Amino acid sequence: MGYGWWAFGEVDDDTVTTDVIAQDVEDQRIPLDGAVDLLLVGIDSRTDAYGNPLPQEVMDMLNGGVSDGERNTDTMILVHIPVDGTRAVAISFPRDSWVELAGDFGNHRLNSAFAYAYNNAREENVDTAPDERTLDNLAKVEGRKNLIATIQNLIGESVTIDRYAEVNLLSFFEVTNAIGGVEVCLNNPVDERLSGARFPAGRQTVAGRDALAFVRQRHELPNGDLDRIVRQQVFLGALADKVLSADMLTSPSKVQQLISAVQRSVILSDGWQLSTFASQMSGLTTDGIDFYTIPTLGDANIGGADVLRVDPAQVASFVSSLVTDEQGTPEPTSGSPVPGETTTTTTTPPDEGDRPALGLVSVDVLNGSTTGGLASTVRDMLVDRGFQGGDIGDAPSVQAGSTIRHAPGERNLAEHAAGELGGQFAFLEDSSLTANELTVVVGTDYQPGAANRLRAQPTGPSGPSEPSGPSGFAGSSSTPGKPVPQINAEGLNCVN
Repeated sequence: MGYGWWAFGEVDDDTVTTDVIAQDVEDQRIPLDGAVDLLLVGIDSRTDAYGNPLPQEVMDMLNGGVSDGERNTDTMILVHIPVDGTRAVAISFPRDSWVELAGDFGNHRLNSAFAYAYNNAREENVDTAPDERTLDNLAKVEGRKNLIATIQNLIGESVTIDRYAEVNLLSFFEVTNAIGGVEVCLNNPVDERLSGARFPAGRQTVAGRDALAFVRQRHELPNGDLDRIVRQQVFLGALADKVLSADMLTSPSKVQQLISAVQRSVILSDGWQLSTFASQMSGLTTDGIDFYTIPTLGDANIGGADVLRVDPAQVASFVSSLVTDEQGTPEPTSGSPVPGETTTTTTTPPDEGDRPALGLVSVDVLNGSTTGGLASTVRDMLVDRGFQGGDIGDAPSVQAGSTIRHAPGERNLAEHAAGELGGQFAFLEDSSLTANELTVVVGTDYQPGAANRLRAQPTGPSGPSEPSGPSGFAGSSSTPGKPVPQINAEGLNCVN
């Protein structure tokens, strides 16, 4: 695959750049000598990388709609790449997170950090800028800087954002067309006119207009924007799988098409040589790419705006737990069990030979997390594993840790359910429950992808095999104390 990585040297010449990373930050981390922490931003802009408006025929093809609100950044992903370049941790930030914006703009949705600074810079420079394009470019730089500063304040000091990449409506169209599309999988068919998303259920390849619709849809999804984030994650994972494939990197024409697409539609921070970055990433494989979403505290309505509440301290701790390459072992991120409970961290599903008569075991599931629909998802997972589905509902309050309550003498059933679900649970004996009854309460620490990841782990006669790399699970960069990834780029992840 030597040609593919070498050819990326051509991308440095004509890629559009923006001066948004402070020089001292840019200088302190040379990619081949240190970790890279880049902010990937998707902005709903109807221009190409050079600021030229997209032709109307292109807008119609992309289902771009009316050009309003295009200064809002609806996709924000922090990507941490350790020094060896063999792994990547991608952390998504929901657009509606209610945070304190940098630049003294007060508390607003996270996706407005760019817009507030952009509009302010236009007002301050409208009389001095020589022309509209100069004014617009100056304002964009201030918007990008403010977004970077806002997210940097939110994540704390465990990482320093030292790279910036911005994509827009055209980017998905150009890049996916260049590589021949990517394969995705949907749990259910969709037909949603605002995004133009019209897809059957199951596996399919999307490119161009369909790729854009796939990642833009948030209406008519069970969990709204949180489901859209998962869509974006599986799309990026599939994109990485395609780009890293031997078929791609050994084809001069395909590599050149990809480079041309990047140059037309992607904006990068100054001083970032993609050729050097590509060299660093030459050892990366898709099983080393994990996706997460920051923890949230549930929906709220503030000043008439529907938002997601977040705790900055919790977000900073969460990010720190994922970027431990030079920092040692993080503290556990899940809630501590209350007195009388014992906690287990499941490392593999129970053996088939030890399976109890699950069809007689009824499981109620309560959602103590901030992820809508999670109780139903967990119950369905348990039903698929052979349990009898019980009632679902919301827990009395949001809680960090997950618990399983069981009848006296039936802890083995609770442990079996935990093994099927994956993740970390506290067990509590509950005398109000009768035989063969369980109550699962899922907290904010639970990730529904844990079970599939655990079930994919090979086992030997004495139990789970040793990890093949620095991970707690085969094909994952998780270690003890780290949250389980929401999505891993390897394989095909079916989503809403």
